[in-house]
Amino acid sequence: MNKWWKLTAGTLLSASLVLTGCGDSSKQGAGNGSASDKVQVVTTFYPMYEFTKRVAGDLADVSVLVPAGTEPHDWEPTAKDVARISEADVFVYNGAGFEAWVDDVLQTVNNQELNIVEASHGAELVEGHEDHEGHSEGDHSTEHSHGAFDPHIWLDPVLAQHEVQQIASTLQTADPAHKADYQKNADAYIAELKALDAAFRDGLQHVKSKEIVTSHTAFAYLAKRYGLEQVPISGISPENEPTAAEMKDIVAFAKAHNVKTIFFETLVSPKVAEAVAKEVGATTAVLNPLEGLTAEEKKSGLDYIGVMKKNLEELTKALSQ
Repeated sequence: MNKWWKLTAGTLLSASLVLTGCGDSSKQGAGNGSASDKVQVVTTFYPMYEFTKRVAGDLADVSVLVPAGTEPHDWEPTAKDVARISEADVFVYNGAGFEAWVDDVLQTVNNQELNIVEASHGAELVEGHEDHEGHSEGDHSTEHSHGAFDPHIWLDPVLAQHEVQQIASTLQTADPAHKADYQKNADAYIAELKALDAAFRDGLQHVKSKEIVTSHTAFAYLAKRYGLEQVPISGISPENEPTAAEMKDIVAFAKAHNVKTIFFETLVSPKVAEAVAKEVGATTAVLNPLEGLTAEEKKSGLDYIGVMKKNLEELTKALSQ
């Protein structure tokens, strides 16, 4: 059994025991145990937290399960985390297979009033592509596989708008007294995301190259939106290291297309990207999949839009050489 795709029976049993002793905690602060009349919202990882916080403003208490600096592919919920979800009024997750533990957890949650948001629901998903060795990145036999679809839709500023509206709609259902306020906040944030989309369109319209070599397949939606070609070193999960044959193919591709920059990401070791860069005489740079902020990024006040702007700067620089 995949050790992190499936919650252990012990975890679920512990969760049920915790929940049994919770009593009526629908108004407890999610994750901090403090009483609050505000809507309690639990989100899975950083983009879901950021989108929800921008819509909720001060009207709800919003918390996140995956801690800062933690790679969400490696994370699994504890019994305490399951209890937090059960005590919440709203639970927000990305879906599309990213948080593969969600279905197991929701089966254990005994809260009929829990409002559940699958933020990607209704979005046009990109299927797991065939990589350069011909095996599907959505192949269920691959450890940490996300399934048939690429889940990283938050990296497309247009689809991010869809996720924000999904979240807003559920908050309005959970807290109808503030329906207009949630929509006002969502509209304001969506306007910022539209400006971000325009900046990407303008910045990438006239670049010399369209091929980006990335450490793993996180940027299919961004590439599709702005006419780029993503060539991943590994699959959808950053845990899947390439074989020697795959490395050879990537090096050949990078040389043939005169690729000057190999992108790696925060929260994951850059060693594979560095090895490819050394082989082809290229440099490395960060292209951030925004699966979580580092402590340094949080300290410097970066958020989703700030990191995406840095991604645009790196792409424009790399593709203009």
